[in-house]
Amino acid sequence: MRFAVSLLMFICVASIIGTVLPQNQVSATYIDQFGPFWYSLFDVFAIWHVYNSWWFLLIMAFLVVSTSLCLLRNAPKMVKDMRSFREHVRGSSLRAFHHKIETDSQQAVEASTGRVQQLLEKQGYKVKVRTDGDSRLIAAKKGSSNKLGYIFAHASIVVICVGGILDSELPVRLQVWLGGKAPITENMLIADVPESGRLSAANPSYRANMLVPEGGQSSHGIVSTGEGVLVQPLPFSIKLAKFDVEYYSTGMPSSFKSYVEVHDPDTDERFERVIEVNEPLRYKGVTVYQSSFDDGGSSVDFKAFPLTGTARDTFDVSSTVGERADITLNASTQPTPLRLEVSGLRVINVENLQVNADPQPRAVLEHVASVTGSATSTRQENLRNVGPSVQYRLIGADGQSYEYNNYMMPMVLDGGPVFLAGVRRNASDNYQYIRIPADTNSSLNAFMDLRAALNDPALRNEAAVAFAAENSSNPEQRALLESAAAGALEAFAAGGFNAILARVPDAERERFLSFAVPMIQLSLTRLRDIDRAARGLAPIDYEGTDGPRETQWLQQALLALANLTDYPAPVLLTPTNFNHIEASVFQVARSPGKNTVYLGCLFLVIGVFSMFYVRDRRIWVWVQPQGTGSHWLAAMTSQRRNLDFNHEFDRFQAAIKKLST
Repeated sequence: MRFAVSLLMFICVASIIGTVLPQNQVSATYIDQFGPFWYSLFDVFAIWHVYNSWWFLLIMAFLVVSTSLCLLRNAPKMVKDMRSFREHVRGSSLRAFHHKIETDSQQAVEASTGRVQQLLEKQGYKVKVRTDGDSRLIAAKKGSSNKLGYIFAHASIVVICVGGILDSELPVRLQVWLGGKAPITENMLIADVPESGRLSAANPSYRANMLVPEGGQSSHGIVSTGEGVLVQPLPFSIKLAKFDVEYYSTGMPSSFKSYVEVHDPDTDERFERVIEVNEPLRYKGVTVYQSSFDDGGSSVDFKAFPLTGTARDTFDVSSTVGERADITLNASTQPTPLRLEVSGLRVINVENLQVNADPQPRAVLEHVASVTGSATSTRQENLRNVGPSVQYRLIGADGQSYEYNNYMMPMVLDGGPVFLAGVRRNASDNYQYIRIPADTNSSLNAFMDLRAALNDPALRNEAAVAFAAENSSNPEQRALLESAAAGALEAFAAGGFNAILARVPDAERERFLSFAVPMIQLSLTRLRDIDRAARGLAPIDYEGTDGPRETQWLQQALLALANLTDYPAPVLLTPTNFNHIEASVFQVARSPGKNTVYLGCLFLVIGVFSMFYVRDRRIWVWVQPQGTGSHWLAAMTSQRRNLDFNHEFDRFQAAIKKLST
């Protein structure tokens, strides 16, 4: 039993790994996330597909054997104990019980026995009477089915594990090990896949994925195994005629469904079906689930803003979801090669635009637009459709990469329109967003010009001089202010507020920021005016009707610049246009062990209910002759002697004493 518990702990740890770490992804995803060294180490334990790893299946097999042996050894004893009344207990043993009663009665042994037996049967006990000379032992029991809980609970482990093994990748792996199948590790069309990369249509168990774009058709699923994939032929083909998404009034999707046409090549039969969540298609022993929806190859156009040095020139980038594009930044000075991989396009995004939200950095709701139905609540008044967003990954020459999520249109946060630029290290992290204020033309141009000016030492010095001249009353104070402003702007440009506070003690930081932040904000105001003047633009009028809006824009820009120093990309890509193509993602499964798992779950429910809600109680009443009357010695016990048991014993004690009088 200890061995079985140890195996269960291993399975729990493995399940945690399988839950936290996304499973069955391509190798490149894990290499980008962990690096080549850790990938090779983790790959030994196959944590990328924990539930089908050799050691996980081996543990399940050992658990089945161990628990089965435990059942075979202990179940007969438990059944025998359930049937036994334990009527051979002695009077001396009853006196050793904690819950015991002794009383005298004027009734004879026979009459006392009958009355006690009648009392116990009325309370639901099964009773057996043993005669020992002139004495009688009344043995009663109730709740003996409690031990069935242990039997059913342990049997459920066996049954569920057997069902899990049946529905695992074991049938597929056996074909790879013994049947000459070889997973495909390179890109190729399904028509070009050799016979060694195709599974049999009669494969008894598999779980495959199928992506079908609108207007497309497929009769094959993709099964991930080892370092590659295998093609699983289906006994029918599916054509996606239409993919439909329904939304709430707030713009949040409430459901999505696929209108498909199924073609059976054996009978040439064609019929239409609607596949949606919780309403799969079942045909010829295969179940097709509506797993999710994805992009079917949409094209996306970006405008690229450089984020290094004083560069201002933007350039256009075009790509397709699911494909790669190579871009080079600053090709004329210091070329920086980057690889762009667009992973997703979301046309609808419903986010929580809460008023008076916390200042930055703050992540808006992480993809609230999943089909959760939360927008049906009337209390979700802050949910808004904020338009399209694009997810992409930028891979540097060193192979390291981050994932980005940028919105196409500005949204109103903190009282002003801002663009959200999100970044995360890997898929298990939440996006961290930078709020970049939009200018009067709903673009990023004004902010990017201010960013470039902040990285120009000459313009920073001019801004520091202008700030000092504006806020000092004598030459000595002006020199000090000029030096402080220049140093603050230089540190702020290099590392944001963290760089400014690096040498300030923790106890002094709040006081230091109270004058450093206004100084930087006023210096940025002068810097913006100087930069605009250098480019032939009119200065900003902070006293006119647009003054409050411009002041707020500068405050938001200050926060964005502070966070931009931690942005890991040398370029910001903002989507400008797209051509959206929907695709439906199906999960195709043949699961012979499903009913076995259902049976195991039923056993588990019965077992847990029996163990926790059925209490095993036993009562012995030893009736001995005493003169013309009798002497009663009663004892009561249970496996769980808790407060409820004590109350029940008190009631039994009162009933016995009343019965004996």
